[in-house]
Amino acid sequence: MAEKTPQSCVATLRGQVAYRVIILLLSTFFLSSGLFAQQTRPLSEAYRTREERTKWFRDARFGMFIHWGLYAIPARGEWVRNQERLTVEAYQTYFNEFNPTKYDPRQWARVARQAGMKYAVMTAKHHDGFCLFDSKFTDYKATNTPAKRDLLREFVEAFRAEGLRVGFYYSLLDWHHPDYPHYSDSIHPMRGNPAFKDRVHNFDNYVGYLHSQVRELLTNYGKIDIIWFDFSYGEMSGEKWRASDLVRMARELQPEIIIDNRLGGKMEKRDPEIYAGDFEGPEQVIPPRGVFDEDGSRVPWELCLTLNNQWGYAANDSAYKSPATVVRTLVNCVSKGGNLLLNVGPTALGEIPDKSTEVLREVGAWLVRNGDSIYGCGPADLTKPQWGFYTRKGSTLFAHVLEQPIGQLCLEGMRDRVSSPRLLSDGSEVFLGDFWLGERSFIAKTDVFVNFGKPPQHTFLLPDPFDTVVAMKAR
Repeated sequence: MAEKTPQSCVATLRGQVAYRVIILLLSTFFLSSGLFAQQTRPLSEAYRTREERTKWFRDARFGMFIHWGLYAIPARGEWVRNQERLTVEAYQTYFNEFNPTKYDPRQWARVARQAGMKYAVMTAKHHDGFCLFDSKFTDYKATNTPAKRDLLREFVEAFRAEGLRVGFYYSLLDWHHPDYPHYSDSIHPMRGNPAFKDRVHNFDNYVGYLHSQVRELLTNYGKIDIIWFDFSYGEMSGEKWRASDLVRMARELQPEIIIDNRLGGKMEKRDPEIYAGDFEGPEQVIPPRGVFDEDGSRVPWELCLTLNNQWGYAANDSAYKSPATVVRTLVNCVSKGGNLLLNVGPTALGEIPDKSTEVLREVGAWLVRNGDSIYGCGPADLTKPQWGFYTRKGSTLFAHVLEQPIGQLCLEGMRDRVSSPRLLSDGSEVFLGDFWLGERSFIAKTDVFVNFGKPPQHTFLLPDPFDTVVAMKAR
């Protein structure tokens, strides 16, 4: 062995110091980025509790949103009071006329079930303050209109009878309540109106009203699966609503209830507020990569989406999404760990528009054949293929083929990782094998190919133009 010199010892020491500095810097980077978070930081009790609470929700994947109220009469969307600066007196006309003689929630529930939906959320109270339920804290409710019915109770009973879970949407805003800010508020219909400039509002009184109504909703209608609060903005957020107390009350009254994230908290934080919610609720947009917390763990989320362009009924809104678009949106959500809450806006008479039911009927027919690739499924944690999406349930991988392939369909990087491909819709054989011309420089050795017929170089039309699903055993 050669004798160490002072110079070599110094060099060795410097090398060791440099190595440790590099390791420290890399560790700091990976921990701060969350890339190694799941391996280095144990899941919190709050995270585990949320996972248990949302298990049914993450399995269900598809629900119906229902926006319905007085705004169905003007039929220009649920924000008509805001957009047209309507006074309480001008809007009262619709209250005096509200009489949905064709309201049959049993029919609504059948439409939802046949569409493949597993839960439904209905507007108990929207921003206009009108209540579809028989609240003892206001006269501004359906039982005082010509309808003379607790319309929310009928919804709950009908949807439960069809085997669907039920939830309530409740607006934190209230444009009818005298103690909700008018002149100074950024979105109240009377914002900036000189007639309200000097009016005094007792906001604490309004918040007490809000809490009392939520208590009614979670006490008087049996088991409620979801409470969907909407929404916080500016300073009207978090403890402005006494949000911590509100959530404690909700969980005391309904221990298994799940709550959305619109009270104002940030559920992606490592230690989220008590009112941060159980699921993220992106509106009209699909998160590009899903939703993750600061530790890199997946966060439950739900896309809320209009079937046309309005939430409430709008007579002139004919821009309906096609059944194929709805199916592909649902698949996109599930592939990233999310749900789809698809909205319908019933008419003033209480009917779901025919166009809505037509679209939902076709979506339901697709789910009858392919629902196994949606319900109880989640991300496959594979790179998104250029032709569609992957979802996964246990040892079964589902390839959702949206684009017509030319010849064979390439499953990049999946050689020796999948076997026994079959069409999910009917169980028929799909052919798995090598590229038909053998090894080529542009084909990776880890790639494998499928085709829907023989010979493999021929192009066979996709069996389902919405989404052709291939089920495979995965390793």
